[in-house]
Amino acid sequence: MSYPAFPNFTSARAAIDAGHSSALTLTESALDRIADPEGEGTRAFTQVFAERALRLAQASDSLRTAGLKRSPLEGLPVSIKDLFDVAGTRTTAGSTVLHDAPAATQDAEVVQRLLASGAVLIGKTNMTEFAYSGLGINPHYGTPANPWQRHEQRIPGGSSSGAAVAITDGMCIASVGSDTGGSARIPAALCGITGFKPTARRMPTTGLVPLSPALDAVGVLAADVAGCAAADAVLSGTSCTPRVARMTQARFAIPTTLVQDDMDAGVAAAFQRALERLSAAGAQLIELAVPEFNELADINAAGGFSAAESWAWHADLIRQRGASYDPRVMSRILRGREFSARAYIDLLAQRADWQRRVATRLGEFDGWLMPTVPVIAPCIAGLVADEALYFEVNGLMLRNPSIVNFMDGCAISLPCHQPGAAPAGISLVGPALGDPVILDWATSIEHVLN
Repeated sequence: MSYPAFPNFTSARAAIDAGHSSALTLTESALDRIADPEGEGTRAFTQVFAERALRLAQASDSLRTAGLKRSPLEGLPVSIKDLFDVAGTRTTAGSTVLHDAPAATQDAEVVQRLLASGAVLIGKTNMTEFAYSGLGINPHYGTPANPWQRHEQRIPGGSSSGAAVAITDGMCIASVGSDTGGSARIPAALCGITGFKPTARRMPTTGLVPLSPALDAVGVLAADVAGCAAADAVLSGTSCTPRVARMTQARFAIPTTLVQDDMDAGVAAAFQRALERLSAAGAQLIELAVPEFNELADINAAGGFSAAESWAWHADLIRQRGASYDPRVMSRILRGREFSARAYIDLLAQRADWQRRVATRLGEFDGWLMPTVPVIAPCIAGLVADEALYFEVNGLMLRNPSIVNFMDGCAISLPCHQPGAAPAGISLVGPALGDPVILDWATSIEHVLN
């Protein structure tokens, strides 16, 4: 299904502020697109809160008429990934294993903050089962198709698959997902939108089904940097508004180790074009070898934090309902069975040492730039049919963004492809708690690339 362009955050907020649109109008349009039988709504969403969303929109319009605007998200349709609790609903985390779990008794803290901000919570988005893949394929609820060449049925990226497609198809203005190894940035890159992974500790995780608490972060997706920044501010409880930084003062590292390996022609061309435009705008770009990146495969050879911590959470469920899991997800969780306490403690020490060395090497820069993922979105059918290909492509998708989670940094993926070309993303990465600075630079980069 092909839709006319849906407003991004900046234009939607401007239209409501000027009285040219309303929360109710935007919400009705989003719900229409979700319900369209020819669209991706049934695969992008696991639950839709239609009646509640309309009431929230009407309430927002009434408050605005009375002169009250609670936040920049006021009146805008926002979705939430189905691993966050919403009171009165089940949290399935993209799995049938939890289909008969009790309904949540209270909202996750990020949901509470969204509602308090005046956002219109429109529904829960689909995802890779238990967030354990970067592809977005879900055998239980279906896989929403990438908006690019939709007739070819390409992957949306994961694990926040429904979140990205909900934005590209006008089913919401912003979406809250998670990011343990790229789960917000990967689908953003593959679908041609913006995805932000904040420093994990800035976000509350109460009411969230975990994958790996050592790596989990609450991520946000939107069509533009301003949308990600507005959602991030609400969820983190900050009031940061990005400003356009002066590109002539920028000094960015371009890592040459690992992150540019195995790029396909489409991503390579888009990445090179983005670097050329940033350089022409005055940014200083310095190529830099980062040998520490090559150490990560060995450090995480036994499955890393994700395997160890997910096994601890899933062990009883797998014993009871293992047959209901996606086998390709369960096989990765099962790697954690052999992870000893000593191995986990050693991993903590290795991570701390690796973080110190990477911070020393990259600390003199305003950030580093890399392809978010090295390949464009492949077709769903081929990955479903070929297990070896599934895991090969999954590893490629996770390789670059997972570096940031292991570093405990922050990163944003911005679209860098030319109109009509396959979507590709460029990531700007910063250190822990460097989020405001990275959002400032991202705003500037967005201006240059557009």
